[in-house]
Amino acid sequence: MFGVMLSVGTYPCLNLCFALAEEQDHLLQHQPDQPENPKVLKVAIIGAPNAGKSTLSNQLLGRKVFPVSKKVHTTRCKAQGVVIHEDTQLIILDTPGLTSPLKAKRHKLNESMLKDPWESMKHADIVLVLVDVSDHWTRNCLSQEVLKCLFQFPQIPSVLVLNKVDLVKKKFILLELITELTEGVVNGKKLKVGSDMKHDSHSSAKTPPQIAQASPPENRAHETHRLQETDKVQEGCSLDSSSDMESSLVTEEVQGPKPCEYRDLKNMKGWPCFREIFMLAALSGEEVDTLKRYLLMQAKPGPWEFHSGVLTNQSPQEICDNIIREKILEYLPLEVPYSVHQVTEVWEEGPSGELLIMQNLVVPRKSHMMMLIGRRGTVISRIAQEAGQDLMNVFLCDIRLKLRVEVKS
Repeated sequence: MFGVMLSVGTYPCLNLCFALAEEQDHLLQHQPDQPENPKVLKVAIIGAPNAGKSTLSNQLLGRKVFPVSKKVHTTRCKAQGVVIHEDTQLIILDTPGLTSPLKAKRHKLNESMLKDPWESMKHADIVLVLVDVSDHWTRNCLSQEVLKCLFQFPQIPSVLVLNKVDLVKKKFILLELITELTEGVVNGKKLKVGSDMKHDSHSSAKTPPQIAQASPPENRAHETHRLQETDKVQEGCSLDSSSDMESSLVTEEVQGPKPCEYRDLKNMKGWPCFREIFMLAALSGEEVDTLKRYLLMQAKPGPWEFHSGVLTNQSPQEICDNIIREKILEYLPLEVPYSVHQVTEVWEEGPSGELLIMQNLVVPRKSHMMMLIGRRGTVISRIAQEAGQDLMNVFLCDIRLKLRVEVKS
């Protein structure tokens, strides 16, 4: 048994953890305490596995609620996070990465991981398509699974979000990606690369250009950080007025192709029906507030779905399981972590008022058990330490976490 005790010292664990499950159930069932003129927006975030969907969701929420790992398929089920700003409620639909049945079988994923992104789309008011631009192998086109999802729900406004732009060294690459991922069309307007861009292929992307800036529609034409939309082709529009980059994109209005009439999906690399484009770095939070302001402005009058005290529809036990699994994914190699089965044995108040959690980690082979424990218990101790710290930050109370590894009988 490997355990760790972490303390924040001042928060009453009983009120914040043991009453948390009952309080959470009460708030989820309770009539939302909405303002007089409420507004709401359901935001689905889709993309390939490991694009940064949960990281972006956590940044929008302002608190770590969803598990994050460098390995694919960290998110195992759809979950909702709630953002409240004045009279507006954003409901963030965090989903597993869109994947094929073949890949799902290889990672031993259950059927819900294939269905959940599609289910979330059915309830969404807007969809963010997240692309990891640091991945040289996948960044030049949207996956077939993403395209199929967009094709199936063309009536839902879609926004392209380029993530991890801070890892791209050359700015011209970002502009080329925009053209490819949008099929050269954004919001019914055709994109063209300005002449300066064509002659300067060595521009730095240290400070990434911002393609969309949150602002009221009537003011958008005056935004210097936004991709300008005009009825006529302009000579050049600055993508980042604070940068010395001379490259630019210009637009001209065209009759955008309708998704249902577009050519075979197998020949498509991008989606020509995006309304907006944003560039950000979800891990550091750079430009996430810009996207958040935009989403708040897209909200429509309507009743809130959740009480203002709700941060997520997940139970405390689900959050706990997700955080521990996140650490297991981080420290175990290859496919090994996907075979670990978690069983919570104890969830109760400890002798000093702390939250006591005891969980069994069941693995199929003894070799997996040895890897999970590590030499002299270093790996499992590190997992317990880091998971305990995250749980303490989420629940705001003292945590005593004990993990035990056993081979499936």
